[in-house]
Amino acid sequence: MTIEFIQLTQPSTAIVEVLNRWENDPTLKPLIRPHQNKSELECHKKLTMDELSKQLNTHHIYLIYLHDELIGEMNYVIDPVHIYKKEVGTAWIGITIGESKGRGKGIGYLAIQFLEEQIKNEGLNRIELGVFEYNKQAQKLYQKLGYKEICRIDNFTYWNDKMWSDIRMEKYV
Repeated sequence: MTIEFIQLTQPSTAIVEVLNRWENDPTLKPLIRPHQNKSELECHKKLTMDELSKQLNTHHIYLIYLHDELIGEMNYVIDPVHIYKKEVGTAWIGITIGESKGRGKGIGYLAIQFLEEQIKNEGLNRIELGVFEYNKQAQKLYQKLGYKEICRIDNFTYWNDKMWSDIRMEKYV
């Protein structure tokens, strides 16, 4: 299995199209971003090339390739306003395995380890993330990698006709 993690430095229309497909995939949508209600969950979002270019000013984005095929993306941002524990030098991470062929193969595990190494190399030592309470698979992955729950934010996201909590986790690297 050939896996590559490549930093995104120059967006292309092909990459924007793939990211938009994942962002609007009904099976992925509830896992990627919080939604306040059903209409927000069902709303179609469209990322532009300009928006992605601007994100690169604050986000370190890496594309995940399996056998030369783009199957996911991961990123981190330093000291965003939404972190729960306000410690300077905290990296907030996110990961999406957008293609089903990339799931259940341990790629997420390897990807997070890679991201942790990049964060460490930048001189940061704390990582925080949020995972929705219904995403049991992701919770297991983060726990396996040593992340510890630090709080739950109630009524954080809408899915399956109700509001769910966001579980905040941290790890010192």
